[in-house]
Amino acid sequence: MPHDHDHPHSLLPSDPELRARALESILVEKGLVDPAALNELIDIYQNKIGPQNGAAVVARAWLDPDFKARLLENGTDAMAELGFQGRQSEHMVAVENTPALHNMVVCTLCSCYPWAILGIPPSWYKSDAYRSRAVREPRAVLAEFKVDLLPEQQVKVWDSTAEIRYLVLPMRPAGTKGWDQAALATLVNRNSMVGTALADQPKAKS
Repeated sequence: MPHDHDHPHSLLPSDPELRARALESILVEKGLVDPAALNELIDIYQNKIGPQNGAAVVARAWLDPDFKARLLENGTDAMAELGFQGRQSEHMVAVENTPALHNMVVCTLCSCYPWAILGIPPSWYKSDAYRSRAVREPRAVLAEFKVDLLPEQQVKVWDSTAEIRYLVLPMRPAGTKGWDQAALATLVNRNSMVGTALADQPKAKS
């Protein structure tokens, strides 16, 4: 499965998504919501306050050991150093992937997600299937996302809540020695910061 595509089990809108669409239609019909303003807000989260914020955090951590230590100790404060803070990202915890441990984030109750860091949550993250199976059979779910782990690699699932939200710090890809922060950030995809993907590999030079 490509990193940024929705999962097959969420091709049909989830029940919460259907309710949100119905509510949006009612609000627009009653003149309480301006569709243009709503589209602008969505565009802001997708293209300006989207995953590129989280990618900047990850790339900085890959380059700066001191920042990485602060990020793992207090994610909220470390991300605020870069100017990334806001609604639904008030209390952030960063967890690090290693050769021995792979982290994965889910919200089992609803769809708590760090909007200010990762933008709008993908539909699969809000689906009932992901929310239940990520806890019961995380390796099977990861395999469906084309994340193949070694048998000895432990998987830890973190349950995002209204009080605490998580950012996965993926492992830095090999072959990136000497890269600057901007270049490294291009390898960080949204799913890798949720734990359902690895960071992208650098493209071979032609």
